[in-house]
Amino acid sequence: MTEDNGYLLDNRRTEAGERFEALSALFDGSTFRHFDALGLGAGQRVWEVGAGGPSVPLGLARRVGSEGRVLATDLDTGWLGGVTLPDCVEVRRHDVGRDEAPSGTFDFVHARLVLVHVGDRDRALRTMAAALRPGGVLFVEDADPALQPLLCPDEYGPEQERANRLRRGFRQLLAERGADLSYGRKLPRLLRELGLEEVEADAYFPVTSPAGAVLEAATVRQVRDQLVERGLADDEEIERHLASVAAGRLDLATSPMISAWGRRPS
Repeated sequence: MTEDNGYLLDNRRTEAGERFEALSALFDGSTFRHFDALGLGAGQRVWEVGAGGPSVPLGLARRVGSEGRVLATDLDTGWLGGVTLPDCVEVRRHDVGRDEAPSGTFDFVHARLVLVHVGDRDRALRTMAAALRPGGVLFVEDADPALQPLLCPDEYGPEQERANRLRRGFRQLLAERGADLSYGRKLPRLLRELGLEEVEADAYFPVTSPAGAVLEAATVRQVRDQLVERGLADDEEIERHLASVAAGRLDLATSPMISAWGRRPS
């Protein structure tokens, strides 16, 4: 993640751990399928940008093996500190929106759900692309909340209407903090503009799952003060929504995650 005091979902909060675990359950399967399809394998040198929790660095380590190297960077590396990582994984503090790229070049560079929150997204993406060796792959996954803005796509009753109203408030908070709510769809074009070849993209979003409920509850608890202060919700609404989530009465969708990739010319 980038150093930005405006970042809404502060990784130093206890809810961040719950969010990382839920995001892992929701998206690791899709991310790891792309790793394998893109040829990530033994002996490669990988930069994982904005690593957050340990699940993606561990998945990368399993693929590159003892002869490879995974550099996992984040502004806040605290969620990686309490986990035993393989020797091939190095953890380093780094702000992709402001710092120069790590030394050397990489066979594979990946970031998931990072750049939508970064102030200077263009600079960050250029930094990542410049770190590739000739023939290396840049694989970026990011959200596009404007593409599918509803928390409950099946809005058939008061609980679902309230959930979507709170999601609109959350999206407003994100936009006010500088998040680009239409960023995911731009990734294929942005990768081509960087000169990458063989650019492709797809999208994935779960519509209902236990992990989606965990993610929603943790997110709402984390931002409830801002929702109330801005007049976007009141405490009673939030408590009723959290009760609906806990009771399992809501089908909670995520924003679409756009996965885009391209290769640096050889």
